[in-house]
Amino acid sequence: MSYDLPRPAGRLLLTPEDKEAPARARRLTLLGLGERPEPALDAFAHHLAQRVATPYAMVNFVGEHRQFFAGLRVPDVTPLTDTGKSAPVLGRHMERDHGFCPHVVVRRKALVLEDVRDYPRFAGNPVVDEYGIRSYLGAPLIDTTGMVLGTVCVADTEPRAWGRTGLESIKATAADLVARLEQREADGLPL
Repeated sequence: MSYDLPRPAGRLLLTPEDKEAPARARRLTLLGLGERPEPALDAFAHHLAQRVATPYAMVNFVGEHRQFFAGLRVPDVTPLTDTGKSAPVLGRHMERDHGFCPHVVVRRKALVLEDVRDYPRFAGNPVVDEYGIRSYLGAPLIDTTGMVLGTVCVADTEPRAWGRTGLESIKATAADLVARLEQREADGLPL
């Protein structure tokens, strides 16, 4: 019996199927999220990056065909990748098969990657080579309807020992942000 699966471009990474994507896209539209930068979410990401001392922090809403960083903090200085080339500047959009957030959304639980190279499934992700990402910590944004709206995450160009403290911190950060988003919805106010 053979278990060979097709691999895109020779990579082991397979982006998981996201059956909730259409419903999530509708929910994000109702909330007015996922299509434009949110200054309050940029501030949230900036504060998060400072708190954990990482060059990248994002509030990411994952749609049907792409990811959108409504909150974004990127390094002031473009980091170098392992090839010695400057990493491209991370913009607001990313393909669904890039990064680790789509895995967090489908798994519905936090993901801790202290060194992405230690995990063959994630080491082949395009962000490893393109942006030099070596570690990742992310948690899902699950609202009270049970819908995963997206993620809150941080990433570093160096391996990081996130540990239990990091895991609990990112989960608490996600819960705090969901509470803010739901309060915004209830009040009909901006973040």
